[in-house]
Amino acid sequence: MDDFLLPSDVHEVVAEVRDIAGDFAGKTVLLAGGRGFLGRYFVEVFAELNRHLDNPVTLIVVDNLITAGAIGASIVEQPTVRFIKHDIIKPLRIDQPLDYVIHAAGIASPFYYRAYPLETLDVAIMGNRNLLDLAVEHHARYTFFSSSEIYGDPDPKHIPTPESYRGNVASQGPRACYDESKRLGETLCYVYHTKFGVHANIIRPFNVYGPGMQETDYRVLPNFASRIKAGRPVAVYGSGSQTRTFCYISDAMNGFLRVVARGVPGESYNIGNPKPEISMAQLVSRIETVLKQKIEHNVIEYPDSYPADEPNRRCPDIRKAQLQLEFQPRVTLDEGLRRFFSWTDVAYTGEQ
Repeated sequence: MDDFLLPSDVHEVVAEVRDIAGDFAGKTVLLAGGRGFLGRYFVEVFAELNRHLDNPVTLIVVDNLITAGAIGASIVEQPTVRFIKHDIIKPLRIDQPLDYVIHAAGIASPFYYRAYPLETLDVAIMGNRNLLDLAVEHHARYTFFSSSEIYGDPDPKHIPTPESYRGNVASQGPRACYDESKRLGETLCYVYHTKFGVHANIIRPFNVYGPGMQETDYRVLPNFASRIKAGRPVAVYGSGSQTRTFCYISDAMNGFLRVVARGVPGESYNIGNPKPEISMAQLVSRIETVLKQKIEHNVIEYPDSYPADEPNRRCPDIRKAQLQLEFQPRVTLDEGLRRFFSWTDVAYTGEQ
């Protein structure tokens, strides 16, 4: 088991996906980005799933480790897992049949895609095409991890935001390398589905969080946790009025696996938790309630290392995943925060 994940969360995911576990029995899965936050959960969930399957899943993990950090670079040998260090923007040959290809590689942290804009574009475009070519060659089901960022800053009448919303995204600006690369990545999936018959699905995650997030990821919850652990004031960027919903990792993994196994060909799915939609200032108050302590915080301007033009609101409409895939998030925000901060209390050094 990955030392940086909670075994109870992994067991929870496996219990939730019992009804689809047979879809993976005896199959081979190629997972790109397997040493990232989401990828490491896929590895551990499949490993735990194999304990319950007579015919195990074979997993091929591909990652170039560019943003894996110390947590992601810590690779534990497992009998049903093969690791290949490779940059998927270069063609990849696999010498055994593949049943599923999951493209979870990417640079999702605003801090890092600001530092690596060309690599961010390449992995969602060139890397995506290389993996889609593998799916064509192997007649494999394909899943592309896009982002809720493809919706941009939605008109209020489109919140909660359904998959049918076309988005309001700037093609130029500090976030464009990420947002537009994901949009073009989705277009590639559409083309390969319609032209070559690839069974392609798109996942649009909404603010997934949980144990295993890098302290130096610089996203809101790891950032808050690191500062709280160090006894420093929490920094709330911008006005603090921007809102988000948060989906705990065990719920998200349940949704992801349902898309991989049972997604309707060519369809996109929002995976997240629509409730509650809260502001960043309210998030601080919520954490205070969960931790039962006062948290000093400052509302500050966006630092140069963090792109300022973030969406004002972000909230998913998940009815499509509920109806087609029987996806239902179960972990409340308070419970998820409790699990996350209990983990960071041990895992984070507080030296950021």
